Amino acid sequence: MIASGVFEKYIVPFVVTLVFLFLYLPIVFLIISSFNSGALNYEWGSFTTSWYRELFTSVEVWGAVKNSLIVATTSVFLSVSMGSMLVFFLPRYWLDRFSALFYANLAVPEVVLSVGLLSFFYFFSVPLGLVTLIVGHTLLGLGYVVPVVYNRFVDLDSSIMEASLDLGATPLQTFLKVVLPLMMPALVVSGLLVFTISFDDFIFAFFCSGASSQTLPIYIYSMIRSGATPEITALSALLLGMSSILVLAFLSLQIRKMGGVR
Repeated sequence: MIASGVFEKYIVPFVVTLVFLFLYLPIVFLIISSFNSGALNYEWGSFTTSWYRELFTSVEVWGAVKNSLIVATTSVFLSVSMGSMLVFFLPRYWLDRFSALFYANLAVPEVVLSVGLLSFFYFFSVPLGLVTLIVGHTLLGLGYVVPVVYNRFVDLDSSIMEASLDLGATPLQTFLKVVLPLMMPALVVSGLLVFTISFDDFIFAFFCSGASSQTLPIYIYSMIRSGATPEITALSALLLGMSSILVLAFLSLQIRKMGGVR
């Protein structure tokens, strides 16, 4: 009993603390390094915000950010709209049997999907660029959107949709005015998830974007090949902040959804 009490009181908290330090200590070091005036991250000079000022005046960085935003927002729109319409308009018989196929998107390694999609583009002589990258991220996003939206859709009360159709509404009107508002939390959650994955994705961007369409992960990769520079740490810290905001928004929606269910 004494050994069990010592294990629960001291050893378990110690191990948990080590795990959290292992997870978050590099992030803390990254944020601190972004304010280092020294050219090398392991040598502290003095506190400065000059690296952030250089980022906001860099044409290359803003070009990569613009490409990433275009790809992410377009992929969110396409994957969410296609996924929600697929869930609603596909007959329930087919939906119950083929919805599991979208989970394969999550099970198959992303590099396999990227190579397969690249081979498809080469076979049909499709030039690589932002369009092909949007296609790849939409394909990836459907693997997240369809399961989330489908789980929400099956929880809806079917009598509401039947009443709408009985009162003379068309299936499209029922979808836009009845189903869509009820599924809005799931659509927003899946959209935030797809945006985060698309904005940070490297593998699809590496294989499917081409040399003329550089996204932010590709820009970071090209810069970090010569070593971690202060500009890269500052840029990574900004991306961390943006991702944290999206995660907090995602968690707040989930908490609000759970409160609504209760």
